[in-house]
Amino acid sequence: MSHSLLLPANAPFGPDEIAALNRALGAASPTQRAWLSGFLAGAEAANASANALAQPAPAAAAQAAPRAPLLILFASESGNAEALAADARRAAQKLGFAPKVLDMADASPADLARGGNAIIIASTWGEGDPPQRAENFVSALLAEDAPRLETLRYAVLALGDRAYARFCETGRRIDERLAALGAARLAERIECDLDYAGPAASWIEKTLPAFAPPNAEPGPGLSPPGTSAGAPGGADVIHVDFARNPFGPTNPFPAALVERTNLRSSRADGEAFHIEIDLDGSGFAWEPGDSLAFHPRNDPSLVKEILSAVGLAGDAALDETLTGERDITTLTLPLVAKYQQITSDAELEKLLAEPARVEKFLAGRQPLDLFEDFPHALAPEALSGLFRKLPPRAYSIASSRKATASAAHLLVAAVRYEKHGRARSGVATIDLAERRDLGGRLPVHLKPNPRFRLPADPRTRVIMIGPGTGVAPFRAFLQEREAIGVSGGSWLFFGHRRFTHDFLYQLEWQEWLKSGILERIDLAFSRDQPEKIYVQDRMWEARRDLYAWIAEGAHLYVCGDAKAMARDVHAALLRIIAEQGACDPAEAEARLGEMVRSGRYLRDVY
Repeated sequence: MSHSLLLPANAPFGPDEIAALNRALGAASPTQRAWLSGFLAGAEAANASANALAQPAPAAAAQAAPRAPLLILFASESGNAEALAADARRAAQKLGFAPKVLDMADASPADLARGGNAIIIASTWGEGDPPQRAENFVSALLAEDAPRLETLRYAVLALGDRAYARFCETGRRIDERLAALGAARLAERIECDLDYAGPAASWIEKTLPAFAPPNAEPGPGLSPPGTSAGAPGGADVIHVDFARNPFGPTNPFPAALVERTNLRSSRADGEAFHIEIDLDGSGFAWEPGDSLAFHPRNDPSLVKEILSAVGLAGDAALDETLTGERDITTLTLPLVAKYQQITSDAELEKLLAEPARVEKFLAGRQPLDLFEDFPHALAPEALSGLFRKLPPRAYSIASSRKATASAAHLLVAAVRYEKHGRARSGVATIDLAERRDLGGRLPVHLKPNPRFRLPADPRTRVIMIGPGTGVAPFRAFLQEREAIGVSGGSWLFFGHRRFTHDFLYQLEWQEWLKSGILERIDLAFSRDQPEKIYVQDRMWEARRDLYAWIAEGAHLYVCGDAKAMARDVHAALLRIIAEQGACDPAEAEARLGEMVRSGRYLRDVY
């Protein structure tokens, strides 16, 4: 009862204070009185602790200061940009920021219009396209009705592959558009090639302090930006950890090559190898959908041709460098320009002055073609400096650990072709198919792909579209579902050239059909009839059932060629949704976009 809470007359307050306190306490609810009691007790304890110290601790003041917010927005297709965003978040936390990581699939330009700080990490996919999950965000940002961004401070880290003409196009377009909408660029954009880890780490180190507000206090245990503990006036170093497991991109695991079998018939116009690699001792805990990155070596005969073309034949040290460390098959505009600067070649200078001519020259050519068409002798350092580092090649793992334990299976098509009068071959595919001996060691590292996983609920239906070697991860999917006892709910679309020569893993799919693990398979062999038939054609034929599965919540997966197949499959899906869902193309696009955002439409394309 409230009268029991009235202050007595001998309380250490004056008569007016006692009356005022009694009025307040008498009208307070039990919850309010309990809160007040706790507050007064806590305040007294805090005052007692503060009075016990001779001086206030600077560290306590720094910890109490508000942390500067920082949005880290990423656009990722294969996981590289997403991993960098996580690295940037950890580094930002160490500097005292309050970072938030956000996928562009879950963002809109309105998130940037609220102002503040933003680091954008954006990958470019294929010929200048944004990653699938970022398409809606980028389109909205480039639209005429995009919001003004005068209160935004930003910096862009762009990822790409110099083998493509529109290198880092997505990051460049985002950067330029943000500036056009009034945002303040705090650091120059960095454009990273496949060997992005080191440059990206350095950029993050240098860029993060620029977002700190004036007179900001450093985070706990860190020196202020621009200084280094123990080294006055030195640069504060943030060590960004890019390792994902004990063995990584800079420290690959030496796996054993235990099996290699050509799955296509001897009469096929190519080879597709089933490869088994023993990863025992690697610590790699891969999941279906992940990839294994192989660190290849170049064709020794191509290396010798290059050395001969530039007058360096017989240089053993340079031979080894080019064989194991340099990308000697990718011809890019920067490489041509650097070669012209080194050689002062007048004809090459004329070529570079005409964009249309140089673009035509680059198509299908390799550095050896450049050296032979514009011959010059080079110093060893000049030749080595022309090439970027030799990047690893990632292949979808075609097996589940539940079925094969430490053995990872790969499906690799040997790449051979002729261009500009010269026989060409794939660097990694031919290294795996021909040059590596069974029982020998392959340097590999795991490349997780969290955006290409089976549904969390194993009862969820899955539709898998994987022509050619794109079927690899779906073999792992079905091995996984069989191991955990999931029957039905799996539908595969597979395509290749000819049924008799190119039906990869044919017996396994047929066994899974008999057992019920695979509920349905639709096949498209393009050369078995006068008119070519592809997986998108089979999708259209099965559109009623396909739409019914999608409407009931099935997850849809696409793996394989990005340039043609993935685009054609996407177009077929839009057409199916529009017809079967009785909606216009815009609504079909919106529905498919929602499947992307919700993780029900997933692609692993290359």
